[in-house]
Amino acid sequence: MRQLPFHYALRNLGRSGVRLAASLVGSSLVVLLILASGGFVRGMQLTLTQDSGLHQNIMILGTGSEEGVERSQISASVQGIAAASIPGLKEQAGVIYASPEIHAALPVRERADSAAELASVMRGVRPVAMLVHPEVEIVEGRPPEAGRDELMVGSLAATRLGVPDDRLTLGNTLHFDDRDWTIVGRFSAPNTVMNAEIWLPLTDLQIATNREASVSCVIVTLGSATFADADLFAKSRLDLEITAIPESDYYASIAAFYGPIRFMVIVTAVLIASGGILGGLNTMYAAFAARVREVGMLQSLGFTRMAIVANLAEESVFAAACGALIGAVVGLLLLDGLAVRFSMGAFALTIDAMVLLVGVLGGLAIGFIGAIPPAIRCLRLPITEALKSF
Repeated sequence: MRQLPFHYALRNLGRSGVRLAASLVGSSLVVLLILASGGFVRGMQLTLTQDSGLHQNIMILGTGSEEGVERSQISASVQGIAAASIPGLKEQAGVIYASPEIHAALPVRERADSAAELASVMRGVRPVAMLVHPEVEIVEGRPPEAGRDELMVGSLAATRLGVPDDRLTLGNTLHFDDRDWTIVGRFSAPNTVMNAEIWLPLTDLQIATNREASVSCVIVTLGSATFADADLFAKSRLDLEITAIPESDYYASIAAFYGPIRFMVIVTAVLIASGGILGGLNTMYAAFAARVREVGMLQSLGFTRMAIVANLAEESVFAAACGALIGAVVGLLLLDGLAVRFSMGAFALTIDAMVLLVGVLGGLAIGFIGAIPPAIRCLRLPITEALKSF
């Protein structure tokens, strides 16, 4: 089959600046939409399932509170009992990896005279928490000290509070429990819910929440022990009213709870992308309708209909590929890492290789699908009628 040269399709792209611009903008917008929705789903998935719960961490919390650690209350003595009763917990320099913690959602004000209350997720911890949660890295300042009204904030805490990031720099204060708390540290825990939390000493949060004798949970890290050892401990101590659950399973159950939201985002993206494809089809129809005589002339010169369709598809796909690359670059610059707030905290849109591949393939698909129907329409006319058309 005699093929039209590829440079013929390239030269045709410059014949109409409006048509080329419409193709570039259309494919770029569709790619951006795919990247935004894919980054949203991927970011939430990573935050709730990848690193938020390490596979060797076990949560010991109150019976019946497996779906929400904020509702859990167990005796503060569970930490010592668990450390002594579960053989094989991870240990370093005589310190057993057992972290008692309080998880609480508390209203916070920027200043004492501020009327607006900001929703915040707080975690009261002891220094051992840095061992149990190795993904947490202090990037600025130092850990807070008990009794000095100090705290440290995660990288996405400002997004969770809905304030500018420079509002949570070192030395600034947040107001809750009728006093100001000084920010002395900032930490980063990428792809975890902790990245949007505020951490402060356990005893200080116990006083602020009137829970001097209880904590939300105890998180232990397994060494040579297994989950069965921790589970046996929880089931054998009926007096403590506790249960054990792998930390990864806890966050996986939360991720399943947000499954309908992810599904709704995907469906919305598909619907809008379908609208973009239909818009692209209209653009291609309008562009090719004026080229009926050109198609007729090419047929009269001996080029087959398949060769003409292939050339028109090359032209459309090349334009869509350029638009897809533009959309991918813009998406990486503007969307990757963009913080989004949700009920448990905040997460960052994650545009990884898979999301980027799907976005670019979506842009190419628009170019290919958008070229075939109008090309068929142009080729349906007999050559004599096509040559007479205007």
